[in-house]
Amino acid sequence: MITEQQVYDLLNKMEDPLLHKTLEETNGILEVKMKEEKAHVSVRIALAKTGTPEQLKLQMKIVDTLKKAGAATVGIRFATLPEEELEKLRASGDLQSDTAGLLSPNSKTTFIAIASGKGGVGKSTVSVNLAVALARLGKKVGLIDADIYGFSVPDMMGITDRPKVRGNQIIPVERFGVKVISMGFFVEDNSPVIWRGPMLGKMLNNFFSEVEWGDIDYLLLDLPPGTGDVALDVHTMLPSCKEIIVTTPHPTAAFVAARAGAMALRTNHEILGVIENMSYFESKLTGEKEYVFGQGGGDKLVEELRTELLGRLPLQQPDWNEEDFAPSIYGEDHKIGRIYNEVAEKMVQLLG
Repeated sequence: MITEQQVYDLLNKMEDPLLHKTLEETNGILEVKMKEEKAHVSVRIALAKTGTPEQLKLQMKIVDTLKKAGAATVGIRFATLPEEELEKLRASGDLQSDTAGLLSPNSKTTFIAIASGKGGVGKSTVSVNLAVALARLGKKVGLIDADIYGFSVPDMMGITDRPKVRGNQIIPVERFGVKVISMGFFVEDNSPVIWRGPMLGKMLNNFFSEVEWGDIDYLLLDLPPGTGDVALDVHTMLPSCKEIIVTTPHPTAAFVAARAGAMALRTNHEILGVIENMSYFESKLTGEKEYVFGQGGGDKLVEELRTELLGRLPLQQPDWNEEDFAPSIYGEDHKIGRIYNEVAEKMVQLLG
């Protein structure tokens, strides 16, 4: 028969999976109850962060350890450490920034928003291909489809799976080495989203706080076009953010895109550069370039925003592979895929 003291002795040696400090050091054992006639042990444990895969591993370890020591059955409840304990840990430097999530000012993840002044300039295509190109460089990359009304990222990347839920956290779907979350995962049959601004902001916040992103270097956000509610929420929500503005060469597209750039500057976000999409069409037969949407829009926008041109992308569809279908992703050896790789390398250099 296991005793209450034995339970305390065994639990005191176990570690909080986030802090790597023993439960004795964190005062994490909140309660131990015994039912001797049934050899049942009930414990309540406080952790720095609950609802994680590490919590499940600790739970299994506690059950296994107590049963080996003589308990017939074990009941476990988890809670978050009291605020006074968390404050002690913060003061000592033992509570790391990841307990505050991606939105912490101390977060090591770099946010990169992909914006445009108007729709139809290929902003989402740029977003998914830049994310994949960064992953090909060995970076840990996440992608939020923040265009909540016009979500398209899952379809563009050929994603057919849905996210799974583990504890209180959503596990993003991974494709081409990129962790992806989108409103498209949470609606049925391509239904329209009929929500007002505050509801959209709440959903977007959930994408930051309730998704288990893990340790990622870059989190890209495919913003809706223009300067509406969602774009404004992103600008006010993030502690710091880099921004890439997408335009076509057409003067009007560049003129409208300047508004998105101005919004970034007014909210103290740094413009990383401009990408000119649909710069030209090149004939496979003659090699001649046709400037379908005119010329100069990207250069004009760069001059106005006082930034640099990250790349020019021609008009050409990806090579489709029916067995591994992703209708908007360019292969690494595709001509446009190589341009995206060059842009990604330039981004990494600019970001240090």
